Amino acid sequence: MILCLDIGNTHIYAGIFIDDEIKLRFRYPSVQTCTSDVLGLFLRDVLRENGFHPDDVDAISLCSVVPSLDYSVNSACRKYFNLTPLELKPGIKTGINLEVKNPLEVGADRIANAVAAVNHFPHKNIIVIDFGTATTICAINKDKAYLGGAIMPGLKVSMESLASSAAKLSTVDIVEPEHALGKSTQANIQAGIYYGQLGGIKAIIARLQETTFTKEPPVILATGGYAHLFAGKKLFSVSIPDLVLHGLRLIWEKNQ
Repeated sequence: MILCLDIGNTHIYAGIFIDDEIKLRFRYPSVQTCTSDVLGLFLRDVLRENGFHPDDVDAISLCSVVPSLDYSVNSACRKYFNLTPLELKPGIKTGINLEVKNPLEVGADRIANAVAAVNHFPHKNIIVIDFGTATTICAINKDKAYLGGAIMPGLKVSMESLASSAAKLSTVDIVEPEHALGKSTQANIQAGIYYGQLGGIKAIIARLQETTFTKEPPVILATGGYAHLFAGKKLFSVSIPDLVLHGLRLIWEKNQ
């Protein structure tokens, strides 16, 4: 049984795998003051509450984009599971060639996504759209080369930025609006955030198809918490919500 942990800016997204099948998914807020004891007890409790025995966890694989939480998470794994986690960082085998100016800058979650993407679609060009705190777009070619990508504010970040920067604008529910033409301030914000994100992603994908994947069109793959809001917009052909967790499992296997 493998516990996979994706430590993101909003949540720690976790999953339990038995063989190659994910059996449990859960989240914990990425609280900057989280201690190893709080996190360790939470992990053990949530496993028990879902019918899994914590002592049956054989390995832990993790990636992090929140350095301030790394010590607490690693310590929790050692104290409460007696395991040293495999952390995705330089030197870990991934099977992906990072063809970028500075490989150390590429987020570990994006690498895990890429590993899972090429496993799902071998010998294919791929664009991965991850709808998270930030919306990231990654391009991987059919030879498993990570070519780069783009980062834009995620839906929630865009909404919170408007609310904090404009005195008369407030936070709104993040939804797919019925119309692009809002009839209230709330609807205006929702339309602007949603269709602005949709238009930005479409423009980036079109540009990548024109400049990077000119010979063979890519598989366009979506993941992340807000991907479902764009399911009917013909933006992507496949959605795999747990892509990063599958990537972490595969990375653990590659390093045994």
